[in-house]
Amino acid sequence: MRITDTVKHDIRTKGRSLRVAGALMLTAVAAGALAQTVPDQQVPDTGGLNIPSNLQLFGKLDPNVRKPTAIVNDTVLTGTDVDQRMALAMALNNVTKLSPEDRDRLRMQILRQLIDETLQIQEAKTADVKITPEEINQAYARFSQQFGKSPADMTKYLRSVGSSERSMRRQIEGELAWSRYLRRRVEPFVNVGEEEVNAIRARLEAAKGTEEYNLKEIFLSANEATSQQVFANARQIIGEIQKGQQPFEYFARSFSEASTRAVNGDLGWVRAAQLPPELQSAVQQMEVGQVAGPIQIPGGFSILYLTDKRQVLTADPRDSRLSLKQLTVKFPAGTTTAQATARAGDFAKAIQTIRGCGDVQRVATELKAEVVDNDQVTIRQLPAPLQEILLKVQIGQATPPFGSPEQGVRSLVLCDREEPRSGNLPTADQIQNQVEQQRVNLRANQKMRDLRRDAVIEYR
Repeated sequence: MRITDTVKHDIRTKGRSLRVAGALMLTAVAAGALAQTVPDQQVPDTGGLNIPSNLQLFGKLDPNVRKPTAIVNDTVLTGTDVDQRMALAMALNNVTKLSPEDRDRLRMQILRQLIDETLQIQEAKTADVKITPEEINQAYARFSQQFGKSPADMTKYLRSVGSSERSMRRQIEGELAWSRYLRRRVEPFVNVGEEEVNAIRARLEAAKGTEEYNLKEIFLSANEATSQQVFANARQIIGEIQKGQQPFEYFARSFSEASTRAVNGDLGWVRAAQLPPELQSAVQQMEVGQVAGPIQIPGGFSILYLTDKRQVLTADPRDSRLSLKQLTVKFPAGTTTAQATARAGDFAKAIQTIRGCGDVQRVATELKAEVVDNDQVTIRQLPAPLQEILLKVQIGQATPPFGSPEQGVRSLVLCDREEPRSGNLPTADQIQNQVEQQRVNLRANQKMRDLRRDAVIEYR
């Protein structure tokens, strides 16, 4: 039996293209006849927009006041579509309550996602990309299985949380259609030659020993007019992240305006030199598990989360493969925090008597604890607090107790540690695949910008 997901987190080792850039949002204001002439003095740098330095607004416009409905190239997005997709996002992320401000932000973000999804489905159809009902059925069944439900049970569950099977199927259709479109219309035209691969391998060899950072991001676009408000919104998001009620990934999916939103804000492994100058110094000062921001960069503000760091092509102790035994004592339903603390104290005293992994079963019997074995986990796969402990624990020793009143109390006993080998260069095929995927992602982002620019969208 493998150690449960409560002591794991997802470490992505495959590189992804770094995109830390904002989208320029243009809004038109119907002002009627101008009451006076605006002087023609110009701001020094407005990207060629020729905006007067002493501009005056005629009328008011708050995009957040719009009702979250739209017509996208004759495809209608209704308020029900937005409400059901919001309910789906909240349910899948175990969010039961949002502040009015967070709800408004999430509603507008969902609307933007639905618009993008509609544009992707429309573009795929123009390219004669067809997604059959059977393919959607199969994907829906796989999605249901991930949550331990049958398709029928998942349909009932979605209805119970205010969403619908139709909303989930549309999202599935959009993902399948766009993925197939990219395979047909983009991937065949992306080529990486042997000379380029060899150059990348040489640069990696030259960079041996330099630090790499595994980062996640939230990007919020802003211009001069919206900068203060967006900065305040970013501060509020950071405050919510620090409360720990929802993971960073939830906020990345819900609020980020970068393409990395689709992968929970994951930038993959990057070196400081690959980042915008504004982010380089911040990343180099961050500790694993730390959130930094809001950091102003061209086009908006960035919030960063450092999940891990390592040295290029150098053996890292966090890559050590461990053989572990986990002891778990579950608490009865209704256990209070005080009761959980008392039982955790008894648990802590018991595990201090463990004399190696051969002694685990004796203590487990005394505690009526469940024992789980795992000999395939690396230190890097564990949560940051446990990583620091297991880097110092000796063979046969147990970690301090950890857990919660809901999930019980646990301890890990270290049975063996396999030290990591020296880092190896990735193979030519691995480099080629990674670079090709980066370029596909880049062209996909460019295509989405074109689709948004050319779309006829009527907000209602």
